Amino acid sequence: MIKIENIHKSFQGKPVLKGISGVFEQGKPNLIIGASGTGKSVLLKCIVGLIQPDEGHVFYGDKEFTKANRDTKTEIRREIGMLFQGGALFDSKTVEQNVMFPLDVLTKMPQNEKIDRVNFCLERVGLGGQNSKMPSEISGGMQKRVGIARAIVNSSQFLFCDEPNSGLDPQTSILIDDLILEITEEYNITTVVVSHDMNSVMGIGKRIMFLYQGLKCWEGTRDEITDSGVKEFDDFVFANKVMQKLRKK
Repeated sequence: MIKIENIHKSFQGKPVLKGISGVFEQGKPNLIIGASGTGKSVLLKCIVGLIQPDEGHVFYGDKEFTKANRDTKTEIRREIGMLFQGGALFDSKTVEQNVMFPLDVLTKMPQNEKIDRVNFCLERVGLGGQNSKMPSEISGGMQKRVGIARAIVNSSQFLFCDEPNSGLDPQTSILIDDLILEITEEYNITTVVVSHDMNSVMGIGKRIMFLYQGLKCWEGTRDEITDSGVKEFDDFVFANKVMQKLRKK
C-alpha cells in the first residue's frame, strides 16, 4: 500500500498540485487519470522521489519516504519498478542487458542468478528467447513488455506505469493492460498507472483518482464512474466514444 498526504508542488510560483491525498491499494491497479497538464505525471514523480514535493508526505507501507534518510530511501527504491512512457530502453544494450540493469545497479546477485532471473521475467512477459535482440529490432509493444520485465526483475513490490499505452495500437494496448493486471494480481504488488485512456480505465482500473487543474476532484471504483456527480469528471469521461455508448444504456 502507498499513502499520500497533502501533496503540493509549484513550479516558478505556479501551483501544479494542490493538496493531493489518497491511498493506492495493494494487489490491484490504481489509476491516476485526467487531461494533459492536470498534474498526473508530476504527482507520480513526487511519489517515486524524482521530484521533491513542496509540502506533504508519501508513505510506502509504514515507511515515510518523503523526508526519510538516504538509507531508508535506498531501501524503498529497491522495491520500486518503473515503466516509463516511451519505454526508456537503452538503445546500445540488448534486451537481456536492459532487463538486467536494475540487478547490476541494485544487487550483488551472481551473474548466473541474474541471467536466470532475466530469463524468467522475459518468459513472463512473453518474450522468451529475445535476449540478444536490440531495442531497434523489436516493435513498440515488445519494447513496452521489455520495460515491464525490467520493472519487475528486482521482485518489485511497487510498480509505476506512466502512460503505458502511449503510441500503441488498440490491440497492443489491451495486451499491455492485461499484462499489467496479471502481474499486479499474481505478485500482489501495489501498481499505480498514469493514463488518460478510458479504455484502460474500464479494462483494468480497480481504484481511480481523477485530477483536474491540480486538484483531486473524484476518487472511486470503475463501477461508480457513471454516477460520479462531478461535472469536470463527467466531461472528461464521456468525451470518450466508448463511454458515450455506455452512458446511453
